Amino acid sequence: MATTTAAQRREQARVEYDAFLKSCPTNQLLDRISDKWVGLVVSALAPGPLRYSDLGRKIAGVSPKMLTQTLRSLERDGLLTRTVTPSVPVRVDYALTPLGQNLALLLTAVKDWAETHFDEVREARVRYDADSPGVQK
Repeated sequence: MATTTAAQRREQARVEYDAFLKSCPTNQLLDRISDKWVGLVVSALAPGPLRYSDLGRKIAGVSPKMLTQTLRSLERDGLLTRTVTPSVPVRVDYALTPLGQNLALLLTAVKDWAETHFDEVREARVRYDADSPGVQK
């Protein structure tokens, strides 16, 4: 019976990742990055660093609490950095890491797709609702 090292077990688990399984870490990561606020924050930071207040203004409807939670989770996941510059008042800048920039390519494409195709989706919804009696609108 051959023994395996911890590194070998981790590599085997990585090969066996299956995002369709609820218990798989990749499923949890997909849940995180598919969050609406994550997509908007990452897309907003794609062109370059922004201050907290600039992000809050750029992303309509995000509450300060939700923005803070989203930024903390992205920092924890290694997708952005938080840089504090001592001044009066203190300046805090957020920027994507290389991993975050890589994700931004995908999430910005999804945002752009939604902006480009929303009229088609709206028309499909109207047709569906008209053809489906009893469907709540």
